Amino acid sequence: MKIRTALSALTLVSGALFAPGFGVISGATEAHAATKISHATATSMFRSSGITWSSSGGCSDRNNPTCTSFEQLNLASAKGAQTLKSASGCALNITGGTETGHAGGTYSHWNGYKLDYSKYTCVGNYIRNTFTYIGARPGDGAPQWRSGSGNIYADEGNHWDVTYYNCGGC
Repeated sequence: MKIRTALSALTLVSGALFAPGFGVISGATEAHAATKISHATATSMFRSSGITWSSSGGCSDRNNPTCTSFEQLNLASAKGAQTLKSASGCALNITGGTETGHAGGTYSHWNGYKLDYSKYTCVGNYIRNTFTYIGARPGDGAPQWRSGSGNIYADEGNHWDVTYYNCGGC
């Protein structure tokens, strides 16, 4: 019985150590993945980098799906947006943050891992020409690209859906 308990504990610990964005085995940029920031902090960061944001509802209420909220955004996701902006040199407009109404899951908008961006030619060309095409996303078939740091950029037709596991080399 003691061996089973020890193996169960080892399994739990190893799962925590190797999960993206968590644990002591992760890279330095992944350590911030669980650090949550406020809407005000995120907008200040975005403003300082020249990143814009828009909302179909003209609001920032996290519980309203027509708003664009950054409440409880992961710090790594905000830094990832800044990295994309500075590396690409492109205009960047965020159209989706942590507000309700997106698909669920561990690495979801609600949990602070995802941001949506307007489809501008410059940023689209940067993603397609810089990152590695990894095929269609299961479920909806959106074409995906993976950055060198492991973040995933999915072309959802009318916007880019980006999953940030880390800050993208900040």
